[in-house]
Amino acid sequence: MPFAIVNKQKLNYRLDGPLDKPVIVLVNSIATDLSVWDAVAGDLSTSFRVLRFDARGQGQSAVPEGAYSLALLGQDLIGLLDELKLESVNLCGLSLGAMVSMWIALHYPNRLEKLILCNTAAYVGPPESWDMRATAVREKGMVAIRPAILERWLSASFVANNAIATDRILRMSLGSPPDGYIGSCAAIRDMDLRNEIHSIKAPTLVISGAEDTATTPADAQYIAENIPSALHKKLPGGHLSNVEQSSQIVTEIRTFLAV
Repeated sequence: MPFAIVNKQKLNYRLDGPLDKPVIVLVNSIATDLSVWDAVAGDLSTSFRVLRFDARGQGQSAVPEGAYSLALLGQDLIGLLDELKLESVNLCGLSLGAMVSMWIALHYPNRLEKLILCNTAAYVGPPESWDMRATAVREKGMVAIRPAILERWLSASFVANNAIATDRILRMSLGSPPDGYIGSCAAIRDMDLRNEIHSIKAPTLVISGAEDTATTPADAQYIAENIPSALHKKLPGGHLSNVEQSSQIVTEIRTFLAV
């Protein structure tokens, strides 16, 4: 897969689909790489130009030390769009990726057609909890987040009935660079968009998982109620709706983007 140099950092990306079709950018959650979107991207790329990338600190992209922020991660994405000469896109973010997408909708509205926010929140507190997660990974490595993946990222029924897919998510996340996870924890810790999202003008779809305990349906409903004319769709399953409900999430995305 190709790389782009953005803000002096190497970003790994993948661009699939017909050149003449609308562009949709799929933005990852914390401690994942672009392959977390495989099932969704494979379907969408038949009728959209699909951009995926590893954010700084993830996958094959650069892993600078230190705290990250939504602004930093958002500027990385804008820089990647500039590098690829993509002026206006649809954004579909998952968890931290949706937080970054909200930041872009607020600060670069001219680069955005429509906005899809999956399994996310405008604020995830308390801030101390993110410092605790970062400290645990600093001291014990990525294995420290294994219980959270099984208990907070995936629904119990999915774990019980999808051993291969669960193992794939575990290997992806536990193989994620510790410094990138620690830096990304700071971005979520310092994020509070509750008093800003009412200014988002882009047509917005908010997707939640009924069994998501990391970013709950109530968090999604708060976003939908505070972004003008936003829609909220609640799907079965846990925090990774793009993994547990890939077919349904594709249907929701296609329906929303066709409006």
